[in-house]
Amino acid sequence: MSDNEFPREIAASVRRMAGHFPAVVVTGARQTGKTTLLTKLFGDYNYVSLDLPAEAQLAEEDPQLFLSRHSVPLLVDEVQYAPRLFRYLKVEIDKRRDMNGRFILTGSQKFSLMQGVSESLAGRCGVLELEGLTVQELGPVFSRMEEGEGMAGILARGFMPQLWKDPAMRPADYFASYQATYLERDVRQLLNVSSLRDFDRFMRALALRSGQLLNKSEIAKETGINSKTADKWLNVLVASNQVTLLEPWFANPGKRLAKTPKFFFNDVGLLCFLLGLKGQAVTESYLIGAIWETFVFGELRKYLSLAAPEATIWHYRDQSRETDFIIEKDGRLTLAEAKWKELPTPRDFAQALKVHELLGPRARLPVMVLCRTRQSFPVAEGLLAVNAFRFREHLA
Repeated sequence: MSDNEFPREIAASVRRMAGHFPAVVVTGARQTGKTTLLTKLFGDYNYVSLDLPAEAQLAEEDPQLFLSRHSVPLLVDEVQYAPRLFRYLKVEIDKRRDMNGRFILTGSQKFSLMQGVSESLAGRCGVLELEGLTVQELGPVFSRMEEGEGMAGILARGFMPQLWKDPAMRPADYFASYQATYLERDVRQLLNVSSLRDFDRFMRALALRSGQLLNKSEIAKETGINSKTADKWLNVLVASNQVTLLEPWFANPGKRLAKTPKFFFNDVGLLCFLLGLKGQAVTESYLIGAIWETFVFGELRKYLSLAAPEATIWHYRDQSRETDFIIEKDGRLTLAEAKWKELPTPRDFAQALKVHELLGPRARLPVMVLCRTRQSFPVAEGLLAVNAFRFREHLA
C-alpha cells in the first residue's frame, strides 16, 4: 500500500506556515508519519536526520560546522537530539528574516524540543503537531477494514500509519516494537530511569484508567513509586505525545488549576496493547466504554487541532452532573458523550442535559452522543445520536 493513499490533512497548514515563517517545527509522537509527510512536501530540501549518532554529535558539539555542511533550504529530522543547535538556527534566521521556509524541523520529544523553540526561535517559527491518522485520511481503507476486522480490529490497530500501510502486520507485534523503542530511546535517555520495567508498569497502570479522572497518588501506590516520581513520569508521557490531559470546564478559569483533569492515551491501539487486549477481546472487555471514549476523544482532538485550533475541549464533573466533552468554539459550548452502543436512548443524554442546563445560554443544541450508529438520527428534540466516524458536519 502506498503512502499516497493517506494524504495528511495537516499538509496545507505546513505549507502555509512555511510561507509565513523562516522555520516550521512539526512535533508528534514517534512513527506518526512526520518524516514521510515532510520529505514529500519539501522533496527539494537538503535532508539530515539526527537519529544518526554522528550527525547528532556534530550538531550538538559544533552547530556552526553542522550548518555549514548542510545548506538551506534544510529539513532536520529529530532535532531534539541537538538542543544547542537552536541558538545557531536563530542566528542564521536573523541574517535573512525576510526569507521564509528555510528550515523545516521535526521532533518526537516535545519536552526538550519546545524548550529550545521557546528560548531561541520565538516569533521565528510556526509550530504544528502531527498525530496518528484520522478516519477521514484513511477513507475507503477504513471502510474495508471495518467490514473485514470489525470495530474490535480497528480499535486494536489504532491509527499509526505503518499498521494501515501493512494490514497483514499484527498490532501486537508492531506495538511491542514501538514500546521497546520508546522506552529505550526516549525514556532511558531523557529520564535516566534505572528500571525500564518500572516505567512500563507505570504505563500499564495508567492504561487501566484511560478516560478517568487522574489520581496520581493511587497510581504511584500501585506501581511502588513516590508521588514526585509519578509526576515526573506523567509529564514525560504528556510531553512526548503518549497521553493527553483533559482539563475540567469552569466559568472561572482560575478554578481549573485546582481541579482534577481526565487523561487519555493518544493512540487507542497502544492503549489496547498495554491492556493486553487483541481481536474480539477488545470489544468483549469490561473496559470497552473507556476504550471507545479514548478513540472518540482522539478523533475530536485531531479534527479540532486543524479545523479550529482556537477551540478547546473540556470535561465536566461534579457531585450530581457530568459530561464527557464540552467543546468551546466561537464562544459557544457543545456537549458530547461517547457511548459504546448503536441506538442511544434519551436516558443516555440525562447527565449531559443537566450540565447543559447549568451552562446556560452559551450551551447550544443539540447535545450529542457519539456512538456506533450507522446513520446519525434525532433521539428527541435537542438530542442527536451521531456516527462517531462522521461527526464533523455537526461541529462545523
